Amino acid sequence: MSISKIIETVVGDKRRWWQYKARVKKLPEHYRVAVEALERYVMYFGPSDGDSAASMYEDLADLFEQAAADGKLIREIVGEDPVEFAEIFLANYTGGGWVNRERTRLTSAIERAEEAGGGPRS
Repeated sequence: MSISKIIETVVGDKRRWWQYKARVKKLPEHYRVAVEALERYVMYFGPSDGDSAASMYEDLADLFEQAAADGKLIREIVGEDPVEFAEIFLANYTGGGWVNRERTRLTSAIERAEEAGGGPRS
């Protein structure tokens, strides 16, 4: 797989990705730092299909642009637990994420094992 295809798979359409990055760059520094930290986190755990990923990043930029316009503090956006915020944010983009696929795979495997005789005994 080419580098271009890998990038497209992870972040979506490159044009949308660069538009997102340009939007983030325009944010005040403290918002930009927060967005970049969230970006790193969601890149690992977010959707693995490019279109969903691009939409997710665009929504992240929307959220922080609006917060900056409203003068909100970072903690007013992410709350006391940034990981919890990121997980709730990611829950809106479940399609295609490798974590979700592995969770589904694990659940299915356990269900098959139970059906094969490993379930509760009567």
